[in-house]
Amino acid sequence: MALRNQTLLGVYATFLIASVPVNIALAAETADCQKPLYLTFDTGHMEIAPLVADVLKRKKVLVTFFAANEKTKTGDGSLGAAWAPWWHARAAEGHAFASHTMDHTYWRADAGAPNAPQFHVRSSSGPQAGKDLTLSAEQYCTEIRRASDRLREVTGKAPLPLFRAPGGKTSPRLLAVAKSCGYAHVGWSPAGFLGDELPSEKFSNAALLKKALDNIRGGDILLAHLGIWSRKDPWAPTVLEPLIDGLKQRGFCFRTLNDHPDYRDWLAGKR
Repeated sequence: MALRNQTLLGVYATFLIASVPVNIALAAETADCQKPLYLTFDTGHMEIAPLVADVLKRKKVLVTFFAANEKTKTGDGSLGAAWAPWWHARAAEGHAFASHTMDHTYWRADAGAPNAPQFHVRSSSGPQAGKDLTLSAEQYCTEIRRASDRLREVTGKAPLPLFRAPGGKTSPRLLAVAKSCGYAHVGWSPAGFLGDELPSEKFSNAALLKKALDNIRGGDILLAHLGIWSRKDPWAPTVLEPLIDGLKQRGFCFRTLNDHPDYRDWLAGKR
């Protein structure tokens, strides 16, 4: 048993030593960053997730993933058991994570009295997918928290106390309710909408790449997805890799939302 333990310790030590240069390189790359960008990914059908992960690893780019348990092309949902190893590997690389609501639940309208808020919603995943529902404030908070809790399980890492509403659809009342249960909302910058959910027949990858490189500015939050059902010509890795290269050549660097000035104080207060 002692020999076995020594062997395991040796393997673990070797792993740690091998990991250090990558972590040091990432730290050095962002330490003197003057033009930060915050690349974020929402879940989707996950078909391109391995390709995205490969590009991010090779380019030494850290991002923030917003996850819901969405329908996937393979496996049992984007936060299901089949994809758990993928999420765990991303955590080991240093990426950050936050909720996208468990069932990818779209806000449609406010309801109820101001002192007893409710929300008309429709989920695109889960047992109530496609149904019009009305959630209480507590139920909406549970919907955010369920995805966050599941992320903690599959990554082994505490998610950020942030969330992104599907489609970015919110109301002041919904945002206030979410903050009351511990979650600040994250949208995206106008130029940060990378267009991967637009139809490729009208918006080619080349056009999306050019638009992004022309318009993105320091401090922008960028939005992409891990697979869009309606796009026939996948955005990643075709656009992702030249986009990262082009932005780095323009002096930009990449950070997770841990460092975003709009959320830094909120996150510090939750630690």
